[in-house]
Amino acid sequence: MDKFFSKGSWLLFASVMMLASCGGNAGRHAEGVKDADTAVVNGVKTLRLDGMTVTWIQDNAQEKLMPRTLFADVPDSIIGKLSLQEGVPSSVSTFLVETEGIKILFDTGLGAPDSRLSAGLESAGLKPADIDYLYLTHFHGDHIGGMLRNDTAVFPNAEVYAGKAEYDAWMQMPDGQKAQVVKTMGVYGKRLHLFEFGDTLPGRVTAVDASGHTPGHTAFRVGNLMVVGDLVHGAALQIPYPQYCAAYDMEKGKSVETRRQILEYVKDNGLVMAGMHLPAPAFVAEQ
Repeated sequence: MDKFFSKGSWLLFASVMMLASCGGNAGRHAEGVKDADTAVVNGVKTLRLDGMTVTWIQDNAQEKLMPRTLFADVPDSIIGKLSLQEGVPSSVSTFLVETEGIKILFDTGLGAPDSRLSAGLESAGLKPADIDYLYLTHFHGDHIGGMLRNDTAVFPNAEVYAGKAEYDAWMQMPDGQKAQVVKTMGVYGKRLHLFEFGDTLPGRVTAVDASGHTPGHTAFRVGNLMVVGDLVHGAALQIPYPQYCAAYDMEKGKSVETRRQILEYVKDNGLVMAGMHLPAPAFVAEQ
């Protein structure tokens, strides 16, 4: 993943993402994605990919726009060129992968009162107790907030996997900043497992170094699917201009490097990209 995007590659991804942000087809199907994939219904869309069932679940109940102020370094000329003055289309998303007889949920959304995660799981014929594994891209509240309800584990049978680099970094943060992480991981207790970048997790899932947004931010590859977490916050802006970061990115230089490398890797390998803040439906696929 050591190549940067060419100008043509940027334009290709930009056009794909602009279609998605306008509610159109999110791109052409990668090899292995069937044409009979389901339509988007109530914030849920399912793909059949490499023998897996992959379901996107939109956690946010209301329209999600990343505000222009989140990208303070971006010139007004670019914002105007892309017609993003009102904000950048986004989502708060999770992804369910059913493979090899196990059920894996990537992140859990915000856990807000109007969260749609439980309803999304129900539409897939599942309850939280059916989830075997939770794989966490990082520890921000809109990714781990759905793990608890009234201080109780929402997923009573799930083994939780998180990056060791992420865990160690958060444990060094001030008490007020890490309080949610400490509480949440404490509730899951012995079911929390820490991995290193490059490790293979249950379900033949590979943990990919996507650090920059947070110290241990992780992408996950399984088959032809790449779950990229918060690699991109505002796709219509950051795909054509990956050099610009959202204010949430903790290490901006590393975030830019990671964004370029993983986008190039996805393109070169014809993968389906699933992102927690891509506009609905939060998949991008190309041939």
